Amino acid sequence: MQRLEAGCGQVLLPAARSGRVYLSGPMTGHPEFNFPAFNAAAAALRARGTVVVNPAEHGLVDGATWADYVRADIAQLAVCESIALLPGWSASRGAALEVHNALALGMSVTYLEGAERPTAGAADPSAGLPAHTPGDLDG
Repeated sequence: MQRLEAGCGQVLLPAARSGRVYLSGPMTGHPEFNFPAFNAAAAALRARGTVVVNPAEHGLVDGATWADYVRADIAQLAVCESIALLPGWSASRGAALEVHNALALGMSVTYLEGAERPTAGAADPSAGLPAHTPGDLDG
């Protein structure tokens, strides 16, 4: 198996993801797909010097389905260090998938002002995922 140097290709090591925050929340069924709330939150975080990945910035793509957007958004999430949640995230199927992936990847979670927190005793969204064993990708 060919070994690449750190940072080559599409594999980003922690240093490259450091400080990058993915913004997650509901879009489907909201006026303007909730883009104003996403953009306001992104602006507030950026004003504090945070590097924000805002999925609302991809805009609307003719012909794109919900699954197309989620695939693109999960790829963006994967290059971040943490996830920040907008109010209403827990009622959004897409945001719940993003949180599930973030937790499975060991990302920290920030609840922005007004964002609901899981209730005590709620199931861990990453429960039941197989544990990653170091060396799994070694040939």
